[in-house]
Amino acid sequence: MKGFKEFLLRGNVVELAVAVVIGAAFTNIVNAFVKGVINPIVGAFGTKDLASYSSCLKGPCAVSGTGEVTSGVLILWGSVLSAALQFLITAAVVYFVLIVPMNRMAARRKTVADEAAEAEAKEVQLLTEIRDALVTAR
Repeated sequence: MKGFKEFLLRGNVVELAVAVVIGAAFTNIVNAFVKGVINPIVGAFGTKDLASYSSCLKGPCAVSGTGEVTSGVLILWGSVLSAALQFLITAAVVYFVLIVPMNRMAARRKTVADEAAEAEAKEVQLLTEIRDALVTAR
């Protein structure tokens, strides 16, 4: 049980679990931010929806009314760009809201533990000196 507790409290495992949970929770917020803020900014330079950015690799590309490519090779790089922006925003939120405060808390804990260990070492040294003085006094 002690080993399992140490495994769970190891920094990397906790950080990974937090990142997964918070990343999943912020998916809708990030999607709304990209659609409501990023896409209109990009729309100032072109089309409003990032997913509509594409390039035709081979031949004239034709897209049916349902959105299927009927001829040519169409690369939908806009949807990849949109997904990359969503990832970066999610990663930034997780880092600045959770990881940074957790690292600060861990650093404070380490400082307190170091001070306690230092005080214990001084106490042991003092007790050793007292013992040695008592032995020599006999």
